[in-house]
Amino acid sequence: MAKKVLLGSAAMALMLAAGTVPAQAGTTGELLKRLHEKGILSDEEYQELQQQEDTQVAVAAAPAAPADAAAAGLDEKRMVRMTDKGVGMDVGGVTLTFSGSVNGFYSHENGQAAGPNTTVTGGVVPVAGNSSAIRNGLLPGYLKVGVSTVQDGWNIGALFGMYPGINSATYAGGGGANSGGQNTALQTAGIDFRQTYLTIGRPGFGEIKFGRDIGLFGSEGILNDITLLSVGSTGGNVAPSNTSLGRIGVGYIYTDFQPQITYTSPNLAGFQASVGIFEPLQSLTGPGETSKSPGFQGKIVYDTKFGDLTARAWLSGITQKHNRIDGVSYTGSGFDTGAKIGYGPIVVTGYYYNGSGLGTTALNLFDTDAAGNKRDSDGFYIQGLATFGKFSLGGSYGESHLHYAGAADALANPTLLDTNKSWVGQGRYGLTSWVTLIGEYIKTTSKAHNGNEAQADTIAAGAILFF
Repeated sequence: MAKKVLLGSAAMALMLAAGTVPAQAGTTGELLKRLHEKGILSDEEYQELQQQEDTQVAVAAAPAAPADAAAAGLDEKRMVRMTDKGVGMDVGGVTLTFSGSVNGFYSHENGQAAGPNTTVTGGVVPVAGNSSAIRNGLLPGYLKVGVSTVQDGWNIGALFGMYPGINSATYAGGGGANSGGQNTALQTAGIDFRQTYLTIGRPGFGEIKFGRDIGLFGSEGILNDITLLSVGSTGGNVAPSNTSLGRIGVGYIYTDFQPQITYTSPNLAGFQASVGIFEPLQSLTGPGETSKSPGFQGKIVYDTKFGDLTARAWLSGITQKHNRIDGVSYTGSGFDTGAKIGYGPIVVTGYYYNGSGLGTTALNLFDTDAAGNKRDSDGFYIQGLATFGKFSLGGSYGESHLHYAGAADALANPTLLDTNKSWVGQGRYGLTSWVTLIGEYIKTTSKAHNGNEAQADTIAAGAILFF
């Protein structure tokens, strides 16, 4: 083979040196023919080199592929194109996309040391004195991989969402990758695989989702919270877990990522509704359950615009029957509602929730007393954000309340949470289209029904990236 390549190259070099190569295809073929006739190339060598020459001539003569591959009769399945948005590509009618986020913050918390009147069962303020951390904010990092295509008139999609933190996790206490942190050497961060789902939809029909994704109840509360991009209340700064709390438990109950089958309607004049059947969640403080009945959630959203004014309003609900292994049963239910209004550079948001047998901070946390009597809960937050060029200034205030199930509950649990509340002041600077620098101050207070109280003042500064 080396001989064939050398002979072909040498022949071309000789003709170039002699100035006998015309500026047209096929010249090399003529030379190969003469070398073959003179016995320099064998029959086999000549045929192989001639085939290579024919291929090169055909490629050189082929016209450039037109933009419209289908019109040119080319096979779409063999075409590769960039996606119009994001990081990804179209491959033979299948769109593959990648998106992600990374963040890191320095956080210093000036908290109370443990004392005789600082115990608050269900409070979000840790009584650990002063502490510093390099940590994630309310969002861990994430990497999402999406695949979509059209088959037989149906829009088909799948998404995989991996959420790794920068802090080490213990995987103790049932928290999974978001368990309490472990800030010692020789540890590793956790990966929370929050999203794994498929979607099937078509115009005029809507979309059905099968798999694990964010819930419907409470989702607007966290997705519109300005601390989603920052730290907010830390929930513990000594050995931080994958995420801070933000306003979780201090204005809303965490929506969570849950197994579900959910239908979402088409958008009709700004209105869009979703309803789903969900994996039944057991009480985090009960004796265990048989999970006889699934959970149900629904949400309706309305988006509109009047000139320079934009508005988004929502209402969602949740219900699930709980069957405890001790024979007690109860139904937890709740709703939330809110609105976000923007005018020019100003965006104002208001949010409220109310539940019975729903708990506080997390779904079904402290939702009943020991006898299975339901506790009521409610909360709210208000916030504003003003953006001028690359700079944004925002602030918010919120509270979450948990109420006794009755007199017996009050006698048995005097330190049960009454109120979690916080003030947040935040500043942002858009360094680039991907990177935002953020600084904030947070004052968080947890108060028990018996008057016990814990407070913390926190400052945080860092950066978050989205692509």
